[in-house]
Amino acid sequence: MFRVTGRVLRGAAVAVAVLCAYGAGALGSDHGRRAEGGLSAGQGPSLLDEAVDRIGRDAETPVSRADLERAAVDGMLRRLGDRWARHYTAGEYDDFQGRLNGRYSGVGLWLGTGDGGDRRVRVASVQPGSAADRAGVRGGDVVLRVGEAAVAGWDVTKIAAALRGASGTGVPLTVERDRRERRFRLVRAPVAGSDVTVRDLPGRARLVAVAAFTRGVGRQVRDAVARHPDRRGGVVLDLRGNPGGLLEEAVETASAFLKDGPVVTYQRRGGPAERRDVTAPGDAAVPLVVLVDAGTASAAEIVAGSLRDRDRAVLVGSRTYGKGSVQEPVRLPDGSAIELTVGRYRTPGGRNLDGVGIDPDVAVSADRPPRAAEQRAQAVLRGLLATLPEKDRG
Repeated sequence: MFRVTGRVLRGAAVAVAVLCAYGAGALGSDHGRRAEGGLSAGQGPSLLDEAVDRIGRDAETPVSRADLERAAVDGMLRRLGDRWARHYTAGEYDDFQGRLNGRYSGVGLWLGTGDGGDRRVRVASVQPGSAADRAGVRGGDVVLRVGEAAVAGWDVTKIAAALRGASGTGVPLTVERDRRERRFRLVRAPVAGSDVTVRDLPGRARLVAVAAFTRGVGRQVRDAVARHPDRRGGVVLDLRGNPGGLLEEAVETASAFLKDGPVVTYQRRGGPAERRDVTAPGDAAVPLVVLVDAGTASAAEIVAGSLRDRDRAVLVGSRTYGKGSVQEPVRLPDGSAIELTVGRYRTPGGRNLDGVGIDPDVAVSADRPPRAAEQRAQAVLRGLLATLPEKDRG
């Protein structure tokens, strides 16, 4: 099993820089692995053990061994120069896993940061039906304060930790939108509902929006397509603000619109390329438009790239994020976990999207309101329908 995700978590979750992709295949096999201590046959204490012992014994300021070990791990990860390397505490990692499995309490936000000069933490997407959704928080909002604490200089992890708390407790959130501050008081709660929302559009079309690829999403998308009351009206698949998630759910989602063949190729360093194919035949005939933007990343880019390369969909919106590296988590003896970049994925056409992203077929300026892109997608869908043989239009 692989997971391709922007390690961005809904409001109560732990996160790092937005939209990273990683594979979790080694987690099961490595879960029982135990790091060896500082002594090996015929040798004395390791350099690391000796340093920890000396600091713990002689330093004027007391530091626990656990803190020193965590600092050592963090230092080693920094030495890699891997921008996506990450050390999770046991609680953070378990919390994240719960969110990918749809089990969590929080305010319903995915958080992340972008590249370039503006590294402020933003809302990547909002869980439909959550406290944040009901209050009016939107994707793209810049987080300014959590409670009364200004978060300038905080990373995503620290902000996510500040948003965590017991169900039923409140947390004020201040954001910037259109150069104006907006303040919300959110109440943490078990987040109900799905990361898939479906609504009917004019002209017998259907919009299927996927907020993140958590467990079960692929089947929900497939069901939404199969149960379309009139498939001849076409489908708009909305992946805007989708930071990624579980790779198998992305593959299942793409499979809902493909008959067979490749969805994505993953190559681990030094290993052969591994191809993920359509899981089961989907509806390869329903007219399809995919909405994307700068918040479309990782697993979401796999879906968009696959459908584009297979000439299955027209992409509408703005350029996607561009995250094509794969990280793998390994659980450590204390329950914490580290993630390292271990490979790359490519679209069926062989494209590496890392740092590049996907340019849509029909561009809509990112400065336009979200509704503008949706209206353009519907217009494109009508154009696709007009090209169908008369017998297929209904």
